[in-house]
Amino acid sequence: MTTEITYLPGIADLVPEYDGFVLDLWGVLHDGTSLYPGVADTMGHLAAAGKSFVMLTNAPRRAWAVSEQMVGMGMPEALSHPVVSSGEATWRELLAWSDPWYADLGRRCYHIGPARDENLFDGLDIERVEALENADIILNTGPWHDDERVADYEGRMSTGVRHGLPMICANPDLQVIRGGKRIICAGALGRRYEELGGKVRYFGKPHASIYENCFEYLSGVGRRRILAIGDSLRTDIAGASAVGIDSVLVIGGIHAEELGVTNDATCGPHEIARLCAREGLSPVAAVPAFVW
Repeated sequence: MTTEITYLPGIADLVPEYDGFVLDLWGVLHDGTSLYPGVADTMGHLAAAGKSFVMLTNAPRRAWAVSEQMVGMGMPEALSHPVVSSGEATWRELLAWSDPWYADLGRRCYHIGPARDENLFDGLDIERVEALENADIILNTGPWHDDERVADYEGRMSTGVRHGLPMICANPDLQVIRGGKRIICAGALGRRYEELGGKVRYFGKPHASIYENCFEYLSGVGRRRILAIGDSLRTDIAGASAVGIDSVLVIGGIHAEELGVTNDATCGPHEIARLCAREGLSPVAAVPAFVW
């Protein structure tokens, strides 16, 4: 038996019940290229209501770069931060280089990922190498090109496993939709690396440590008064559940095709309930999009 999930036209009715908000970016505020309609207006309503918010993303880039990207999409600068990114968390760990998981490793790093993620190396005492055979560790931020698939990396990953190279994955997402096109993320490569026998360290949702960074921005707000809004059950909703905060599922994001969402971003409540029940998750509500 499945439990019905309350379906609301927007977030306005939920806002009075919470004081702090953890907002996903990709799939909720933007599609990788543009802000969704109504997003800036909704952010303005939250700010006008005196609510605290932090944007939490699995983008494998520094927080400042994520904020700049949103401003470039049309988000008012005052509403483009604070940002907590998996890339920022990765960068801070590599800067400290103190975790026993890799503290004894050499600092020669092989990077899998596009040029836009290279700000992760800024200010780090790391030597980048061009050949896996010369590396001590792999930093995985995603595919080099959007049209690639996991199978395209099979040879490189097999080589990495054979040489015993641990992998740091700066984005646990398996896939995103960029401008209407579904593309793989670093998490898909990380999962395959594990299947081949490699060791992987993940930074980002749904892992609890990334939420501690969010709670620093929401200091003074009890967890029962914090609401996470995201489009991924696997990362956003599961992550929120794991740290004891409520969540809302945006159905027009990564699960839209699976839910049979129509062009007006609606679907039947039974489909939402079945999908959530299958994953063993219970968001407090579902909304078509991040709208007021």
